[in-house]
This record gives sequence, structure tokens and C-alpha cells, in this order.
Amino acid sequence: MSALLQVGNDKTIKQWSLSECGQIEEEPQSTILGKTIFTSIDHRWSENNFATCGQQLDIWDEDRTEPVRSFTLGVDSLHAVKFNPIETNIVGSCASDRSIISYDMRGAAPLRKFILLDMRKLSMPVTVHMDHLSAVIDVDYSPTGRAFASAGYDKVVRIFPADRTHSREIYHTNRMQRVETVRWSLDNKYILSGSDEMNIRIWKAQAPEKLGVLKPREKTAFNYNSKLKEKFSFHPEVKRISRHRHVLKMIYNQQKEMRIIRQSQKKKEANRRKHSKPGAVPFVPERKKSIIKEVE
Repeated sequence: MSALLQVGNDKTIKQWSLSECGQIEEEPQSTILGKTIFTSIDHRWSENNFATCGQQLDIWDEDRTEPVRSFTLGVDSLHAVKFNPIETNIVGSCASDRSIISYDMRGAAPLRKFILLDMRKLSMPVTVHMDHLSAVIDVDYSPTGRAFASAGYDKVVRIFPADRTHSREIYHTNRMQRVETVRWSLDNKYILSGSDEMNIRIWKAQAPEKLGVLKPREKTAFNYNSKLKEKFSFHPEVKRISRHRHVLKMIYNQQKEMRIIRQSQKKKEANRRKHSKPGAVPFVPERKKSIIKEVE
């Protein structure tokens, strides 16, 4: 038997009993009433602890009805919380002021609060991913760490390579509303998304991949075709086919509008630089434009 935790917008945490065959009991095993509204929950990987966030971050024990530790930093509310799978004492959360806060369960106060995360160099991000047309609600990395999936307020799920600016896949349906959460399966084959119309959808991590058992000849053919596409990826016609994706008319029109806006901004900046003194209008990398500040 294992447990399933659920948070609600009524300041409650419910613990459900989950059998080995995956069936959930009709009634919750226990209910915990909190002082604030909960927005996210995550369980510790190695211990019987879990974390919740809302107006503050609380650390709970499964056998207690009161948090064993609480952390607050500022007045902004927290939207998401995650335990570090390697350093299990480290917890990260996202706040409403576009900040990321790290905590150590062994300490009495939060470790650090910063804007845009890169543990090697916090003054500038490594890459800026720019394909979403509205706010990004949730992201989740693949088990290999080479790609991540993002859930957008623009009703789409995108897959980004970790080192590329633009997405390689876009998933959407006509009935899917704003996507609130996204998760990458641990076998690196599926992506799960949850949206506003209360539906959970399962997508393939690799769109052209065939599901099920593959025969040896099918595996050989798939690997051969992949190598061919990689070898001729810079050919104009192959590049056009590999980049083409069918999208909703609304998304297509918004992408076109955003492209025109960016081109107009670049043209305006180039004209200002052309008719100004040398150095008066410097070149600012896109990665530095989104940095606001770092708070230690």
C-alpha cells in the first residue's frame, strides 16, 4: 500500500490510500486542515516528509497534523514547490514576483532568492526560450536532462531542447484550454499535461516514435531514417519539413503578430543606433534583457 496526497483550495490536504493495483479508496485516509490556501505539494524522495506552499512554505510529517517547519520570505505568495532529488534536504519554490527561492530543511531561514536560475552564473541565464505567446505556468525536465516540457497560458504544450532557443514540438487540441501543469514520465516516453477543463492528456515525448514492441527491422529502419535526417538537417527542403508544424489558426496569427513586433523593435533600435553617437545605444544580449535583480 502507498499514499496519494492531494491539496485543495479549501485549505485542506487529503491523504488517499493507493493499493498495489493502482486503485484509490473512495474516502481519504486522513485530512489535514491548514491555516492558508495551498497551491502546490511535493513529497520528499527519501523520507516521510512532504512540502506545501501558498502564503508560506511548510514542511510536514505524514504522521502529524501540524507542520514541523515553516519558512516565509516577503509577502508574495508561492505557486510551486519541489524537492531536490539528489540533495533531498534542499527545497525550491516559485513566487508570484517572478522569483525562485531555495530552502534548506536543516536551516531556520531561506537560503537565497533570485530571478532566473542558473547555478553557475546567476547574473545571466544560459539560454532564453521564447516560443510561448503567453505566460509559462509549469515546466518539467526529461530524465536525461537534455530537454524539458512547458505548459503555457496560450493553450499549448511545448518541448524545448535544453540548449536551443526554439521548441522542437508543439502539442495542442481544439478543446484544450490553458495548460496548468506538465510532467515528463520517468521512462522518457510520455508527457502528461493538465488543463483548465479538468482533463489529463498523455503525449509522446518523440512525436514520430512508434509505440509498442518494435521488430528488429523496424528498429533498424527507424535508426537509419534518424541518421539520414541528422545528416541532411541543414538542407533547405529538409529543414523546412522538419520545422513545419500544424498549429491552430489563433496561434498562427499570434505568432505572425509577435514576429512583426520583434522585427519592428529591432528596426527601431538599429535606426536609433545608426543616428546616435558611437556607444550611445549599446548592443544588449537577449539573455541580459530579462534579468531584473538578484536578492541574497
